[in-house]
Amino acid sequence: MAKTVFKNASLMAVAACLAGMAGAAHAQETKITLGMSGWTGFAPLTLADKAGIFKKNGLNVELKMIPQKDRHLALASKSIQCAATTVETHVAWNTNGVPIVQIFQLDKSYGADGLAVRSDIKSFADLKGKTVAVSAPGTAPYFGLAWMLSKNGMSLKDIKTVSLEPQPAAQAFVSGQNDAAFTYEPYLSTVRANPQAGKILATTIDYPMVMDTVGCAPDWLKANPKAAQALAHSYFEALDMIKADPAKANEMMGAAVKQTGEAFGKSASYLRWQDKAANHKFFAGELESFMKEAAAILLEAGVIRKLPDNYSAMYDASFIK
Repeated sequence: MAKTVFKNASLMAVAACLAGMAGAAHAQETKITLGMSGWTGFAPLTLADKAGIFKKNGLNVELKMIPQKDRHLALASKSIQCAATTVETHVAWNTNGVPIVQIFQLDKSYGADGLAVRSDIKSFADLKGKTVAVSAPGTAPYFGLAWMLSKNGMSLKDIKTVSLEPQPAAQAFVSGQNDAAFTYEPYLSTVRANPQAGKILATTIDYPMVMDTVGCAPDWLKANPKAAQALAHSYFEALDMIKADPAKANEMMGAAVKQTGEAFGKSASYLRWQDKAANHKFFAGELESFMKEAAAILLEAGVIRKLPDNYSAMYDASFIK
């Protein structure tokens, strides 16, 4: 009898152990491929990956570097489930038939995006007929340029554009090509470090319109609500790590974009990562208000052909609670 009890207890213990292992394995099986770029504002996602925060929270996250102009194609083909990008890009994707739902805010740019010009260009009016290097339509730099021009009574029709991604746009400008370039950190610092090439006419301090969010495919969110919440909370934990040990965090984040910790810290000083409290405030009204204003600019720039029907379908704040 004692032998039987012992045997049963042993079997129960093994079963419990196996169940625990299965549960852990199941948690690790929540695979997310997230499309992003080397933009400084996305770096806490890299930190969450490198520091093991995603893994600790039961996620197997692959951060895939995809140019912004192609990220919606990866989403549409289901090769990625989530993407980090600017708010107005989410608006454009949704309006152009690639649904995505924003679930948390990453950052706001405070001078991290800007327009570099030659020294003889004193104002936006002087840009008329000039050549500006900027990313393709549907990207944040293209929108940023359109926004700044619009706020100065101009449009993209008043200038000539050359399609270059942010890094080569900055490098080309410093080497003497083109009259102007719209780029962002860490590449805008290339211009800051080479004042002989020109100057920065305006940044997001003057025109605050660059803010980034993470969004995911609606069907994936419906099937994986716990994973989506873990993704958001992993980001907030990465911000806690940055606050607790900025030197170590900057080193880890900088390494991903081939910067020293010190250089990365300088790039990051031009933006503000958004914690949970800032997220709650943003999703409470600011997000939808901005999306409506951004949509008008996107329509004028030809990025979308009609205004969205339903802005509230483009975000869900329930994952940041």
